[in-house]
Amino acid sequence: MTQANPAEQAAFLRRAAENQSRLTANIKPAYDFIVCGAGSSGSVVARRLAENAAVQVLLVEAGGSDEAEAVLDPALWPTNLGTERDWGFTAEPNPHLGGRALSMSMGKGLGGGSSVNVMVWARGHRNDWEHFAAEAGDARWNYQNVLDIYRRIENWQGAPDPSHRGTGGPVWVQPAADPSPVAHALLDAARELGIPTYDSPNGRMMESEGGAAITDMIVRDGRRESLFRAYVRPYLDRLNLTVLTGATVERVAFEGHRAVGIDIVRGGERRRIGAGHEVVLAMGAMQTPKVLMHSGIGDEAELRRVGIPVRQHLPGVGANLQDHVSFGCTWEYAEPIAPRNNGSEATIYWKSRPELTAPDLLFCQVEFPVPSERSAARGVPEHGWTMFAGLAQPHSRGRLRLRSDDPAAALRIDANMMSDPADMTAALACIELCRALGNAEAFRPLVRGEAMPGTLRGEALKDYVRESAVTYWHQTCTAKMGRDSMSVVDGELRVYGIDGLRIADGSIMPRVTTGNTQAPCAIIGEQAAASLRATHRI
Repeated sequence: MTQANPAEQAAFLRRAAENQSRLTANIKPAYDFIVCGAGSSGSVVARRLAENAAVQVLLVEAGGSDEAEAVLDPALWPTNLGTERDWGFTAEPNPHLGGRALSMSMGKGLGGGSSVNVMVWARGHRNDWEHFAAEAGDARWNYQNVLDIYRRIENWQGAPDPSHRGTGGPVWVQPAADPSPVAHALLDAARELGIPTYDSPNGRMMESEGGAAITDMIVRDGRRESLFRAYVRPYLDRLNLTVLTGATVERVAFEGHRAVGIDIVRGGERRRIGAGHEVVLAMGAMQTPKVLMHSGIGDEAELRRVGIPVRQHLPGVGANLQDHVSFGCTWEYAEPIAPRNNGSEATIYWKSRPELTAPDLLFCQVEFPVPSERSAARGVPEHGWTMFAGLAQPHSRGRLRLRSDDPAAALRIDANMMSDPADMTAALACIELCRALGNAEAFRPLVRGEAMPGTLRGEALKDYVRESAVTYWHQTCTAKMGRDSMSVVDGELRVYGIDGLRIADGSIMPRVTTGNTQAPCAIIGEQAAASLRATHRI
């Protein structure tokens, strides 16, 4: 839906609501395609399939509506955490973090993570996509092809850059509007340290060793423009697209080794819905492998341990869990400065070691204090800002396991952050660079001083890493794309050994992308949809 006058928008919304009310009141026994999960990838897949009016598409979402001020107001995104719009996952106590059990939020509702996160649009580095293409043995995943997709889907509102940015697509992307003085100070501090600055954190910056820039955001007219709103909302008045909320997928239904539908729970009632062509799992790196395992797809020993009959032995299901881990460094303001936009308007991608040719560190400036539950005990200034900085390419890997054969039982999440010693080495370099940036000349007019970590050294600084570590909520890679024995899907995102079942979400990443994962998940959705349309000639 293009921007229209208020009367036209109101008429469309009434028409869309009436249409979806009729469609969801009369759920069909089967659809051509079922897309499970209305998040950053699933929204893309559903829209692209529904563009063919002859194709019946069901988009199933466990959460509810995105019509909430906490979703739509960019400044209110933190208030979504811990609510009904958050799956509320918690990892197991981690011995590498002093026994801490980290909260791992993930979006639940229309838009998924793109409705509750910080709205950052980060495409990933050239090397990420070249790695994807190499792992899949499929050139469609290489950087040049992915760049072409980004140019096609973006409606870029910043400085013209036709070699890297597009202007006719569904996704409204703009630089943070009127950034805070602290955002500009971060770019000035980067220059002091010899880190190059760019007009955008995407494009040329992600083809190089890194740099600093004002953040790109999916915010339009001061309101969140989630990927659900960009892709699906304009099609809610179509007769061939049904969006079913409040429906939790328990299992994929099969005839032999072919997926033929899904089993859902909605309003306390269970039902099966058929899929004539394919089922697409797009529920994220926690729920997608969970549903696979409850459907008998996963590591044979793990499935037998909880009494689930094995349909397809794929030991990579639930393995390879990755996430960006952050270590907050905080400064006290000399005078209070109110956050603007989403409160995170400047970013840096840089290197822990000079010899690297691509960034392995990620720095998001947050315009308010963000301590962990343990580092808060060190004393948090009432007014200040945090360098929410961490590992863009972590070496540690985690694992998901079922607790029982009951789909309602919570996952066991062994995040295993900081288990690889290389991550501690990079974390120490990350904090050193944070402190150099925050204590640079550029910040002196704005801050009273550094609140944490201060001048800690040696084991004391390592302890600070362990007590301050938190997740970026970029959980990925638990059903990876590739060709080795731990791969779950091929380059067309088809589940190995199973017909009629694909995965389209961050779980298929062979490794987590450099930066926020929302934009790469849009690419995953586009790639899945293109393969589906080609396979079924729609």
